[in-house]
Amino acid sequence: MLQLRIYTLRSAEALHRYATVHWARHLATFEGFGVTTHGVWTERGAGANRLVAVIGYPPATDPECVVRDVMASPQFATDMAGFDVDEIVDVQSIPLDPTSFSPNRPREL
Repeated sequence: MLQLRIYTLRSAEALHRYATVHWARHLATFEGFGVTTHGVWTERGAGANRLVAVIGYPPATDPECVVRDVMASPQFATDMAGFDVDEIVDVQSIPLDPTSFSPNRPREL
């Protein structure tokens, strides 16, 4: 399952630090939990302060459980070391289902 995650940060400075240091660290942590990162972007525009990511979860898993396990891990704590989580003012998680014509849909075996 794919999921669109949108993180809103308090300031441009917090977004820059979160994106370039802390979220970048998550890539290896996520891999250890079977989570695939398909892309990470920052939103353009004055005052947006958003990081947008598309991530994939292992088949037959509950994304909420995986997220809880990741966030409870020592690896995640290390990823976030030195970042004030109060700088994250909102997180949206949107499950994505591919259309029949999507080039990113899972291939039938």
